[in-house]
Amino acid sequence: MEMYQNILVIIDPTTDEQKALKRAVDLASRIHKNNNTAINITAFFSIFDFSYEMTTILSHNERDSMRQMVIDEKQKWLDEIIAEIAPNTQVTSKVVWHNRPYEAIINQVIEHNFDLVIKGTHQHDKFKSVVFTPTDWHILRKCPCPVLLVKDHEWPKNGNILAALNIGSDESEHSSLNSKITKQAKQLTAVVDGNLHLVNSYPGTPINIAIEVPEFDATEYNAVMLKHHQEAMNTHAEQFGVELTNTHIGEGLPETVIEEFARKLDAELVVLGTIGRTGISAALIGNTAEHVIDQLNCDVLALKPDGYISPLAN
Repeated sequence: MEMYQNILVIIDPTTDEQKALKRAVDLASRIHKNNNTAINITAFFSIFDFSYEMTTILSHNERDSMRQMVIDEKQKWLDEIIAEIAPNTQVTSKVVWHNRPYEAIINQVIEHNFDLVIKGTHQHDKFKSVVFTPTDWHILRKCPCPVLLVKDHEWPKNGNILAALNIGSDESEHSSLNSKITKQAKQLTAVVDGNLHLVNSYPGTPINIAIEVPEFDATEYNAVMLKHHQEAMNTHAEQFGVELTNTHIGEGLPETVIEEFARKLDAELVVLGTIGRTGISAALIGNTAEHVIDQLNCDVLALKPDGYISPLAN
């Protein structure tokens, strides 16, 4: 597995519990064991204190000096965290001063060619649901490399990995993204000794047609749609050597179907594609992947289509 050789781990400065770092160390050791490849891990976060920027009585150099003192203090804390969590792993630590965490993260990815970002998500004990911060959404939309959002649990042997596909579409972008999702999910499955499952949703009968056209046969329509998606899924599964018994197709919205099968299979990880949207369209429409991610209660690996360029890339 050659795709993850340079991993950026996003540290949460509010806690000593660093699930993203733990996941990175575990994944790196498994990849190394699998093919003897050295993996670079960088633990990173950005800090910003507006009060340092507003101190007009200080000179420019004095402000720089104060900022550096804060950075050095945080860097020392981070090095202690790394020594505790990953004593036997080479991890580089990096702290920068930046007022927008997601920009600082994506800048690092672009400047240093990271091929995976790992970040912890926030869990609400009250509902046992995951809450995503604005930073999470910005990273998912704008980060050019894969993003792994993790929760606080292990990836056990023989666990299930679910690749969420958009099968049945004739668009080449969907086809190439389906291939990318399946390849990465398959490689991860091999590394963690897991089981790969493929899931796809298809739309049900359009309600307005069923109402407005009395002779419309909803049952026949559904049967034709299911057959089309089943055949497309079988072709895709055979192409990638996935057992047909590990393919799943459901009628309904992607977010509903993917969440349902992730729950049924008790999936450790869902791998899906996300088309980066920015501006008004992102605010109004959102992204299918984002709706899916919101519903899931497991780790998520989000991939961009080949050729995606981040809006932050200058």
